Amino acid sequence: MEAWRAHDLLWLDSLPDDASLPAWLDAAWLREAPLVVRRASCAPGRIPVGLRGMLRSERHACEVEVAAVVRRVTPEMLARMPMPGFSCAALDALRQVAPLLDATGWAWGPTGGVGFALASGLPVLRADSDLDLVLRIVAPPDAAQADALRAIAASVTACRLDLQIDTGHGGFAYAEWAAGRGRVLLKTDQGPMLTATPWERA
Repeated sequence: MEAWRAHDLLWLDSLPDDASLPAWLDAAWLREAPLVVRRASCAPGRIPVGLRGMLRSERHACEVEVAAVVRRVTPEMLARMPMPGFSCAALDALRQVAPLLDATGWAWGPTGGVGFALASGLPVLRADSDLDLVLRIVAPPDAAQADALRAIAASVTACRLDLQIDTGHGGFAYAEWAAGRGRVLLKTDQGPMLTATPWERA
């Protein structure tokens, strides 16, 4: 069975079977716009997803049938895609930080609006868009790796950076972990949990 992961982008062969779909979502938009896999528990054969429109206010959560998926793009695939010809702060920051991320040896990729724009070509990015990234780290980083993470976070100054660490069974914000408060909010398929050991499966 396909191992769907949070932040994967999916295209369907039909509209989601959700009676409460928002008015801004129609078949024409869905042909171009991917759905993003979100963290939630689902019945077998179904995938929890989020839909987005052109505006920040246009967001909708629902579930879709696995059988309806016709295409899947992961953040790691987006990290290898050619960059678009236009420029904005978030894309400029991605161009700058990509070599640093590659040098870590960890799998990574853009998510959020940047990932959506790279995957779809739709003009959803703005001058003040954040750069959202996921970095897959399955064990606590050692001292040298922690230094590399700090350098990556410090290198992005043109826009807000939201760097998510995916441990394999949950995700948390790097900024929370780097702040050294002892606990982070780990987002899992069973819901969020505060933990001091985000790399240990609950």
